[in-house]
Amino acid sequence: MILESFRPLAMRPNLNLTKATLTGALGGLLFGFDTVVISGAIDALVRLYNLNPLDKGWTVAIGLVGTVIGALGAGQIGQKLGSRETLRVTAVLYVASALGCGLAWNWSSFLLFRFIGGLGIGASSVLGPVYIAELAPAKWRGRLVAAFQFNVVFGILLAYTSNYIIRTMHLGATEWRWQVGIAAAPAVAFLILLFGIPRSPRWSASKNRIDEALAVLRMMGEADPQAELEDIRAALAQEHATAHERVFKWKYRYPLFLAIATGAFNQLAGINAILYYINNIFGAAGFSQISSDQQAIAIGATNFLFTMVGMSLIDKLGRKTLLLIGAAGTASCLAGVAWIFASQSHQSDLLWLLVTYIAFFSVSQGAVIWVYIGEVFPTSVRSKGQGVGSASHWFMNTLIQLVFPVVVHDMSTATPFVFFAIMTVVQFFVVLFVFPETKGQTLEALQRKLVPADETARSA
Repeated sequence: MILESFRPLAMRPNLNLTKATLTGALGGLLFGFDTVVISGAIDALVRLYNLNPLDKGWTVAIGLVGTVIGALGAGQIGQKLGSRETLRVTAVLYVASALGCGLAWNWSSFLLFRFIGGLGIGASSVLGPVYIAELAPAKWRGRLVAAFQFNVVFGILLAYTSNYIIRTMHLGATEWRWQVGIAAAPAVAFLILLFGIPRSPRWSASKNRIDEALAVLRMMGEADPQAELEDIRAALAQEHATAHERVFKWKYRYPLFLAIATGAFNQLAGINAILYYINNIFGAAGFSQISSDQQAIAIGATNFLFTMVGMSLIDKLGRKTLLLIGAAGTASCLAGVAWIFASQSHQSDLLWLLVTYIAFFSVSQGAVIWVYIGEVFPTSVRSKGQGVGSASHWFMNTLIQLVFPVVVHDMSTATPFVFFAIMTVVQFFVVLFVFPETKGQTLEALQRKLVPADETARSA
């Protein structure tokens, strides 16, 4: 009985693995923080630099342009330098961006440093999960990689809370500088911690540093490090044989559609427009700045909580089921938000509609997107396929953040919410009739289902 009670302790990751995971996941916290912290500062920037609606959109979207470039380039740089070394570069970018934005001397300099921060966000969004996945033993891999996504939503909550606390300090004209500059503190901590963790054993093996790879596997608590090393080397040999396989082939049309649609619908639901412009949205409904910051914290806390709920349900209810539930729920809430702004009534219900929207989104699309995109492609093109889905997501994100303030200014605050509601209804029917369920199926079985053997032979 006593031994049974201590068994869970023996099954936990060891200290080295925990330290490396938390360090890699800290990049996710900075990702979430830097992504939405602009929500508290954007109105001050509009007033200071006399920005028109399009300029305002660019101030938010320029970071996303950097994110797309950083995400696309991170893989190749990571293969050459290693995930750990490349994450150190992203930490430097985070520090430079936070300090540069906080000390910006004009609008152009602010855009430049926000773009630099976007490069860091894009690179860390790719390499943080990769580093953790390559370090963790198989039995812990799923839960430890999930720590990165957990930290992303925690970083969003932290940014909203930080904006509120700084707002209550009444710092006057420097308030916005503190809001965007405070991110330098965790970024410096991230950089320091990255010098206390090992290289990925997979990268070491790819560079023929066999003894180093074996030592790291032992350090991470791998049950049979020698066997795992042989598996890694075999996988590397297989990847080398298929390295030149192109993802844009006719036989991959179904997985490509699923990845592009998943990434695009994720943003067409309006999630990041709401997260980035949350203070403006509440302001349009008559809330004060302090009150808007408080509502934003409620939104961030809901996002944090229900992302965890979604991660616990994804293997029980299934990806498709969660997407259908989420699409129905978010469409209803978005329609309600549009009605509030169109009728200029019941503004007190705005918070509860948005909180409910975030709950539906987080438990469905927020939890499903990256898992689903990674499952629908064969091994030979999986990383490339994930890149396509990620590019679809970030491109649509950038476009929406750029035009959101223009549409609100030229038309109405209700207009984008009507559009988002329609898109989530479209998503519901696309998922219902086109998306396959991937729960409980091996990657090999999914490959046979989504890329039939006769199609492979015909395109060869």
